[in-house]
Amino acid sequence: MLELRHLKTLLALYECGSLVAAAERLHVTQSALSHQIKDLEDKISGSLFVRKSRPLRLTTAGYKLLHLAQEVVPQVKAVERELGRLATGETGRLHIAIECHSCYQWLMPTLNQYRQHWPDVELDLASGFNFAPLPALCRADLDLVVTADPEPLDGISYIPLFRYESLLALPKEHPLTKKRFIEPQDLANETLIIYPVEQGRLDIFKQFLDLAGVEPKAIRTSELTLMMIQLIASGRGVCALPNWALTEYLEKAYITAKPLGKEGVWSTLYFAARDDQLNAPYMQDFILTAKDTCVETLQGITLLK
Repeated sequence: MLELRHLKTLLALYECGSLVAAAERLHVTQSALSHQIKDLEDKISGSLFVRKSRPLRLTTAGYKLLHLAQEVVPQVKAVERELGRLATGETGRLHIAIECHSCYQWLMPTLNQYRQHWPDVELDLASGFNFAPLPALCRADLDLVVTADPEPLDGISYIPLFRYESLLALPKEHPLTKKRFIEPQDLANETLIIYPVEQGRLDIFKQFLDLAGVEPKAIRTSELTLMMIQLIASGRGVCALPNWALTEYLEKAYITAKPLGKEGVWSTLYFAARDDQLNAPYMQDFILTAKDTCVETLQGITLLK
C-alpha cells in the first residue's frame, strides 16, 4: 500500500513546512508533489494535513505516517550508504574462525595491522573447535575460515597460505633425541599431548600413527601451546606441533624436536572463503596482509601463491 517515496514526501513536507520548499528538497515540481500527496491520501482514505493551517499541521493519520517515515527513511538511507561503500570495497564484514590453536601467533599481528588500514570493516574472531566452521561459512554465518582440512563444498574456495612441517617436541634428555627422525612405533610407549580436538583432524594421527596402525601409550590434552611446552619440558609427555610454533621454545632450549618420519609430515594451511565474497578488496587485502605477516614472523614455512 505505502511506498518509500510517500514517506519521503511526507517527511520533507513536515521538515520544510511548505510545499515549495519540500519540492525543492525532493527535486520535483510542486505539481508532482501535490499529486504524490493526493495519491497517498487516496490510499489511506483520509487527509494528511489540516487544510489551510499555518504553519502546516498534520492530522492524526498524518502523524502516524510521519512517525513511520522518521523511523524508516533514515534506516533506508543508512543502508543505501552502506551498500555504496560495499560496492566500492570500503567496508564489509569479516567474521573469522580458526581451526588451528597455534595460529594466534601470526593471526593476532595480522589483525592489528589490518585494522589500521580497514577501520570500517567489522572484525570478529572465533575458535572453530566447538562447532563446524565450514558449514557456518556456507550459511554466511562466517566470512573466512583458517583450516588445514579443506572439504569440497559448492561456492567455497580455498586459498593456500603456507606449507609447514609437524615436528615431535621432546624433553631435552629424552632417548628419542638421539634418533635422526621419529618412527611411528617410537610413540607406542609415550604419552602424547594433543589439543582437545578429534584425533582424525590431527596430522600426527592421520598422516603418521594411523597409517602404521600405532597408538600411543596414553593421551593427554591441553588447550594452550605454552602449557604443552611446560609439560614436555618437565618430562610429562611428547607433542607434535608445527615447526613455526616451536621456534621460540627451541631457541630458548626449553625442549628439542625431531621430524616425524624420514620424509617428514607436511601440511598446508588454507583460507576458506565464499566465492561471492572472495574478490572484495577488504578480503583480498586481509589475505595479502596475512601472507606478509607470516613471512615476517614465522620460520620454517613455505609461502604458497
